[in-house]
Amino acid sequence: MTRVLPAVDLRVPTHEDAFAWHRVFDDPDVMEFHGGASAELSVYEELTARQRMHDAEHGFCLWTMTDGAGEVVGFTGAQPWPHAWGPAGQIEIGWRLGRAHWGRGYATSAALATLERVRAAGVPSVVAMVDARNARSIAVTKRLGMDLAETFVTPTGRRGHCFRLEL
Repeated sequence: MTRVLPAVDLRVPTHEDAFAWHRVFDDPDVMEFHGGASAELSVYEELTARQRMHDAEHGFCLWTMTDGAGEVVGFTGAQPWPHAWGPAGQIEIGWRLGRAHWGRGYATSAALATLERVRAAGVPSVVAMVDARNARSIAVTKRLGMDLAETFVTPTGRRGHCFRLEL
């Protein structure tokens, strides 16, 4: 039986979305693979501002993801890999959802929309950097048809996987 994915809307994040992201991600389970602790509001203010810049420069960013009712459920999208280690110079796709929205297909639905948008922007391939213990995100990469390209260790000592997809 084929799973029906939920409808999602993706939009360039506004300044107000920093508050929504802060609220939706303020959960230790959500942050388990992103440093383990909730981030300050200022982190999301900077992140949403940077994403608006990415959208203006590249035509894509980490978009605010909303459900059919317009509720912010997280973000998904693409951005240039921001670190000197790992796949420097490549475009990374990623997603993060509030705990209440896990297991419903939002990440897969939004990631598929992301692939369409970055393909339309002329991006030839994408990577997804995933903590080796994050089974949910690894499952999303598989549903997207991504292949494991390499295993790595972050500067903080965490094991991870780099998945790749040619567009």
